[in-house]
Amino acid sequence: MTTRIETIGILGGGQLGRMLTLEAKRMGYRVVTLEPLPNSPCGQVADEQIVAAYDDLRAIGELGARSDVVTYEFENIPLESVRALEAERRLVRPSGDVLRITQDRLLEKTFVRDDAGCEVAPFAAVDDAASLARAIDAIGFPAVIKTARGGYDGKGQWVVRDRADADAALAAARGAATIYERFVPFDLEVSVICARGTDGTIVSFPVTENQHDHGVLATTIVPARVPAAVAARAKQMAERIGAALEIVGAYCIEFFVKDGELFVNEIAPRVHNSGHYSLDATQISQYEAHVRAICDLPLVEPKLFEPAVMVNILGAGTGDHLAGAESLLRDPDVKLHVYGKRHAALRRKMAHFTVLGETVEEALSKAERGRGLLSWESDSLSITR
Repeated sequence: MTTRIETIGILGGGQLGRMLTLEAKRMGYRVVTLEPLPNSPCGQVADEQIVAAYDDLRAIGELGARSDVVTYEFENIPLESVRALEAERRLVRPSGDVLRITQDRLLEKTFVRDDAGCEVAPFAAVDDAASLARAIDAIGFPAVIKTARGGYDGKGQWVVRDRADADAALAAARGAATIYERFVPFDLEVSVICARGTDGTIVSFPVTENQHDHGVLATTIVPARVPAAVAARAKQMAERIGAALEIVGAYCIEFFVKDGELFVNEIAPRVHNSGHYSLDATQISQYEAHVRAICDLPLVEPKLFEPAVMVNILGAGTGDHLAGAESLLRDPDVKLHVYGKRHAALRRKMAHFTVLGETVEEALSKAERGRGLLSWESDSLSITR
């Protein structure tokens, strides 16, 4: 018997939760979010926000009691909190089993290689000097050392080119479990967002090309500038991973592309930054697809209206007020989304805009022109220029 779903609970209060909430409310659902900081981006638009820590099991239980289904907008939440909800027979999508694998890089890489049968860069677990020496002997240099848990946006990872680098990285990890992974000198990074329903149906969004600023996503180009065969293979691999995980909801698979070969870099068991463009460039956004999947609604194949470029508007640490929005919005092909965060710290994700074009090149040109119009100012009275 299908559970009647009227209220969605969201663990996390950031911009992904905000956009997920806006789509859910458009579709008629109530939303309750749990987030430690008051007035969060998600809390500003949700029906209710529970202000509590992610490991506050009393508050977690309250979220479960107020919701018909609980989801999460990022994977760095305590697994114990999700397990507590499941122990109370609350519906959590994606499940705790999915979270357990995807929040640990060692489990994730092993799963992708052994269970899903997809290519990953050679890797080894490292937690002390002896295991580091064995990893260096087996994999060599250059390599990347990453903390097994908790890293995001380039945090908790170090490129190492010799033993001195590796020793320094291991020391910087401060005893945390790490993964030693061969460095892939990739040509570009691409990602695929899919959504999987409870009946096993999977739909895929167009393959996107991602460009970063010091580890933080800065630009997403859709469709990715890769051969059709590479794009088709990326979708096939992404769908295979989702099926093997038995995930319910939207998810993203990131790949490195090197000489036409694909290496899985990461699984995100949630809506993803590289899918922001879908709010404006496809008939169904990744957020709507996630709501459909977790609420047992039909999934439909996304259709791209035109080539698009999404530009993340990152904080510069020079002021908290965005200048240039008026000039940016004179372009009828631009859609601006602002997240409601107060402080524009360096490389903090504050907003994004998406621009459409008849070709990728046209969209890129407009995007770069738009990026050049924006800046951060400290004058609280100056919001445009």
